[in-house]
Amino acid sequence: MKTLVAITAAAMLGGCGLDTASSAATAASLKKQELEQGQKTMQQAQQKIDSAMQQVQERAAIGDK
Repeated sequence: MKTLVAITAAAMLGGCGLDTASSAATAASLKKQELEQGQKTMQQAQQKIDSAMQQVQERAAIGDK
């Protein structure tokens, strides 16, 4: 009987550990997605800035002629 209780308790505690590990993996995956989205947004913003700067330089070159 003591062995059955010990096995049951070990299984229950093991299940809790798996749930915690699963939650941590899910949270890590979400953080990775947030990071990737942030990097994508930053790249898009940089491209817009570069495009705007190029337009300013082109207009300045036309104005100098």
